[in-house]
Amino acid sequence: MATEAEDTTRKQLTQLLVSWSDGNKQALDLLTPLVYGELRKVAYGYLNRESSQATLQPTALVHEAYMRLVAQDLPDWKSRAHFFAVASQLMRQILVDHARKFRSQKRGSGAVKAPFEDALHVAQGRTSDVIALDDALTELAKFDERKSKVVELRFFGGLSKEETAQTLGISLATVGREQRLAEAWLHDYMTQKP
Repeated sequence: MATEAEDTTRKQLTQLLVSWSDGNKQALDLLTPLVYGELRKVAYGYLNRESSQATLQPTALVHEAYMRLVAQDLPDWKSRAHFFAVASQLMRQILVDHARKFRSQKRGSGAVKAPFEDALHVAQGRTSDVIALDDALTELAKFDERKSKVVELRFFGGLSKEETAQTLGISLATVGREQRLAEAWLHDYMTQKP
């Protein structure tokens, strides 16, 4: 359960996001430190769940996701949870894109690393894991979009069960059930794949 201070911060974030959507550029200035800090927590939470072999730099991941989020012209943010749902999709895309580039560079494509690529260095085993998870989530989404979304929001977005339920418009019990079923399916899919 969230504390009263956390609830206040979440409400403030939602108000600022809506105000920014309505064209208030000052809201973006006030929003930046709050959102950037929360995105860092999400990135650190994601990286803490990973093996110690992963050498991903959370600052680079957060910076790239944040820059893509604020580059949008008057986005239609409905809530804090909606914002972080979009952020989770972006973080997933950034991680997978980087992992694919890393794998192609490893195969001798001759591509030159940019500073962002240096900051997002991913260990060899980690690259395959991110790509395998993305492939599995994409496959799951083909027949059960909601289960795939639940995992994406929880794993990549760092949303709580309550925030996931709010974002998807489902109950807490459904979030728990969908997550358990999705994780079981993903485990089977990823362990059976050569």
